[in-house]
Amino acid sequence: MSVDWYNSIALRNGGYRSNAIFTIEGVSPEQIFEEGLVSMLPKFESVLDAGCGHGDFTLKMSKYTKSLIGFDNSSEMIKLAQQLQLESDQVNVVFIEASTKTDLPFTDGQFDLIYDRRGPTSIINHSRILRSGGTIFGIHSGALETVKERLHQNHFVSIEIREFNNSKYIFEDPKEFTTFLSGIPGNPDYSKPAYAEALDLKIKEQTIDGRIEVKEYKYIWKAIKP
Repeated sequence: MSVDWYNSIALRNGGYRSNAIFTIEGVSPEQIFEEGLVSMLPKFESVLDAGCGHGDFTLKMSKYTKSLIGFDNSSEMIKLAQQLQLESDQVNVVFIEASTKTDLPFTDGQFDLIYDRRGPTSIINHSRILRSGGTIFGIHSGALETVKERLHQNHFVSIEIREFNNSKYIFEDPKEFTTFLSGIPGNPDYSKPAYAEALDLKIKEQTIDGRIEVKEYKYIWKAIKP
């Protein structure tokens, strides 16, 4: 995905915000990831959020740890995150613009914990910034084999990967589904007339027993730097 796309989402939606209304059937892996992270954070003093987006989740997690830095490659996302911080009472957070495609501006062993909530899986290749014995923790919906390969190539140990595919998003109507689709990284704005035919096809594909539903597949991974 290009930086321009992420910037456009920041400007169009005010960040990774989806106004789509839907219900979840089953236990969402996002909830499992968040609960796991909240239980881990008090144990670590220096934490990195890899791919923090517009920062609302980062600020939420900052309540559970001493120091938290969030980075993103989108300048517009970082602007939104910094504004959210100004509106909050969280002073233990720093937001910076950075990319895993270059050498990240952090010192060797700077962080006790790196978490990656659907951010760049290439953060694994920057293991130098994680201290020995430190933890890396993430949730994603794709690139499972890439994550496995990168964890092994960077010599992480105690690798744990759990896959989840038993929950579903249920949408009230095509409008909500359209809003949801348009917020997925890499997708166009399906509300535009140019995508009407493609949208109709997706609605037909996802309509089961008279309702529009999307199966939620994600995997949660965790590893330790030796």
